[in-house]
Amino acid sequence: MNSIDMHCDVLYKMQVNKGSLDFKDSNQLEVNLKRLKEGKVKVQAFAIFIEPSLPSDQQFAAVLEQIAFYQNDVLGKHPEVKQIKKWSDIHELKENEIGSFLTLEGVSSIGNDMDKLEYLLDAGILSVGLTWNPANLAADGVGEPRGGGLTTFGFEIVKRLNERKVFTDVSHLSVQGFWDVMKHAQYPIATHSNVLSLCSHVRNLNDDQIKAMVERDAMIHVIFNPTFTIEDGENNLVTIADLIPHVERLVELGAVNNIGFGSDFDGISTYIEGLSHAGETQNFIQALLERFTEEEVQGFASKNFLNHLPK
Repeated sequence: MNSIDMHCDVLYKMQVNKGSLDFKDSNQLEVNLKRLKEGKVKVQAFAIFIEPSLPSDQQFAAVLEQIAFYQNDVLGKHPEVKQIKKWSDIHELKENEIGSFLTLEGVSSIGNDMDKLEYLLDAGILSVGLTWNPANLAADGVGEPRGGGLTTFGFEIVKRLNERKVFTDVSHLSVQGFWDVMKHAQYPIATHSNVLSLCSHVRNLNDDQIKAMVERDAMIHVIFNPTFTIEDGENNLVTIADLIPHVERLVELGAVNNIGFGSDFDGISTYIEGLSHAGETQNFIQALLERFTEEEVQGFASKNFLNHLPK
């Protein structure tokens, strides 16, 4: 069963390793071409993530460098990997092709310059999270203790994303920021979050947030990260059986048609047993098939996302 993954940090890892990792089959990359094929991942989102500690005047150049890795080392060397620059491109993929697209994990790199955002959208970014965990000029992230929402600049960004039919990602936003996005974004999405009532990680969504996403018919992509799955997941064995209850709870809250996958591979340091890289994606799908119907699992794996593409 083919799947779609809404989040990985391959480009950041390639940048940190100064281009020494081969996207074709490097074992240091949890998402590489070989593993995407093994796991039957048909479409992979590639996040652009910049460390908040990087001086602000160097951040946009770092973004451009990650885009260059994507264009040269992913697309340029592997013609079977196709860039999706507009949503209709997904439907043009051939059987032997893997779709890919860029996302932006936080807008710190653009400062307060909307022209930089326009440049990135023109480069093919199709989902934008306003923040990573700290605050920036657009909004507060979950790690900002004051817990503020969107700024005037943040609302301006959301307005532009609406106009460009680009997703606004809530996965790293403060709670108030989440509600601001839900009020103003036409295309809200959670690209990699689990259920707060099952694991108290600050990045997980509470039941009210999940219900609001369902009411807006927005996608929620479960993350394959032990620390988001069980309490103290970093220090305990976490299995796929521990991740299934997050899907069950989302279904209980009405999200059966709004669930997808957002692995966070290459951005995590501990792993769910049997789900440690893209090549093991089918292990999760098989476990889901033991609990849900084939139609429901096909929805979780890819069809729900395809049914929610901005039009």
